[in-house]
Parts: sequence; structure tokens; C-alpha cells
Amino acid sequence: MSDEYELYGQEATVSREEAARRLRAIADELASNNGLQVTREGKRLSVRVPDEVQLSVEIEQDDEGMEIEIEIGWRGGPIAT
Repeated sequence: MSDEYELYGQEATVSREEAARRLRAIADELASNNGLQVTREGKRLSVRVPDEVQLSVEIEQDDEGMEIEIEIGWRGGPIAT
């Protein structure tokens, strides 16, 4: 059994266009930098992403609304710095 630690989390209400802009920025960084860097409260988190990843896209609906969930994952590798 492995432990799971949330290293970064962010949730906000934004326009559809802003959500698309943020997704594009993440995609561009993954494509050009082989990883992702985020800054929150003055702290920077760098995550190296391997050449091959698992990609999951789900669309869910319940009584409260709908959700599109996009998840990128991989096994092993170093812990983010």
C-alpha cells in the first residue's frame, strides 16, 4: 500500500476561455520543457514528466452537474522538487 501526498492543488471558478488558456499553458509546458513548473505562495514545484504517460479523459454527470476530468500519470520516477 502506497501513501499519496498532494503536492499542489488549485480550484477556482473561471471563465471557459480562461480554463482553456490554462490547459493550453500546461500542454505547451509539457511539450517544450518535458515537465511542469508551478508556483504557489512563493514556492516553486518542478515535476519531470517521462516520455510516455498514461492519459485518462472522463466525462461524468451526477445530480449536481457535469465534470470533465483529465489525468496524466506514470509509475516510478523521482519525487517532484
